[in-house]
Amino acid sequence: MAEKKDPKKEKKAPEEEEEDEHECPQGAPSWVMTFADLVTLLMVFFILLFAMGSIEEEKWKQMKSSLKDALGQENIPEAGIREGLDVIKEKVLDETTIHAVDEVGAMVAKEVEEIASEVEEFVFKNKLAGKVEVSSDERGAIITLSDTVMFPPGKSRMTYTGDEIIKQVFDILKQFSYQVKIEGHTDNVPMNTAQYPSNWELSAARAAEVARKLVKAGFNPTNLSIEAFAQYRPKVPNDSRQGRATNRRIEIVYQRGSIRKHMVDILRR
Repeated sequence: MAEKKDPKKEKKAPEEEEEDEHECPQGAPSWVMTFADLVTLLMVFFILLFAMGSIEEEKWKQMKSSLKDALGQENIPEAGIREGLDVIKEKVLDETTIHAVDEVGAMVAKEVEEIASEVEEFVFKNKLAGKVEVSSDERGAIITLSDTVMFPPGKSRMTYTGDEIIKQVFDILKQFSYQVKIEGHTDNVPMNTAQYPSNWELSAARAAEVARKLVKAGFNPTNLSIEAFAQYRPKVPNDSRQGRATNRRIEIVYQRGSIRKHMVDILRR
């Protein structure tokens, strides 16, 4: 006789049923592949960010050299992308540096005014009004010598009066140890001689003559330069005799750039 099966015995325990329901199939689940792709993409993304943020060594050297000149910063990092950029940012935004730049600018402006004031007083004391004028603009302090008393018409050899004026002007120039640029200017009357084919040659020769006279008087030649403008930098229109006479001139310029360099050198000592 067949043995009867006990239904209670055939029924599995709850724990065994739960294990059967949650049993994982063989192999990795499908979401792992998606996760691996995401991690790979993130890695590639960060590598690209790093590559884009890198600075070529040669460009960094050029930037470092420029920063040293502009900011006076000697300890610019040789390498280090973020370190270098942080130094630049801190240096540019540093309030002390900004204050120093403003201070130098104020010192330059004050010195230009001082030079102009000293020359103006000198002109008054030596009764040179009408022969020597002084002004200031974006170039710096400018001493203007009238061509009508300095040179004969169409010539570059200085007159006796011009020679005496240069000796007097030297007494004021030697008080300031800055670079001086001597500019030659003419009117728009055409010049065409064997010696001076155009006003370029004439204005250059007159500027050189003034430079020679100053060096002869004792001015340091390393602080002198000359520049010729012919008729192309008129002060007033060349439509009258008086206007042309005003435009024929020699300008002795104490340049702001030279004064600024001198001030910066003093501050760095």
